[in-house]
Amino acid sequence: MPLIIHSEFIHAPIERCFDLARDVDIHIRTTTNTRERAVGGVTTGLLSVGDTVTWEAVHFGIRQRLTAKVTTMDRPYKFEDVMAKGAFHSFTHIHEFVEKDNGTLMVDRFQYKSPFGLIGRIADKLFLKIYMRKFIIHRANALKQIAENELHVSD
Repeated sequence: MPLIIHSEFIHAPIERCFDLARDVDIHIRTTTNTRERAVGGVTTGLLSVGDTVTWEAVHFGIRQRLTAKVTTMDRPYKFEDVMAKGAFHSFTHIHEFVEKDNGTLMVDRFQYKSPFGLIGRIADKLFLKIYMRKFIIHRANALKQIAENELHVSD
């Protein structure tokens, strides 16, 4: 199963980074390239443990839906979401936050299993892992920009 790990240092308090990462509205803003929108479950505000959200987005020119469930939350250090329904066979996304150097180190650990057996494994090697890595990095960079440059209600 492919594992993507990406770390992003953000010059903002850990609580701010944690809350921005679990904010449905911010997720939508940071994924405009795939036209993501929340269409089921929690569709606005902060996600909590036990919540589900169904995302609709366009990937590879195809409109898709994916439902994720928040299974673990230790504010402001870690939360985990897993796929409940969608195009992958399975995935687990662990979001970790570490206070460091007057800021926050945000670490994404995204592990997934593609559908379709051998064909899925070939797709991983040819393009899917690269695509998912770029998606995670793009979103982390957008979160960094928001955390460092925009006022927030809790500030």
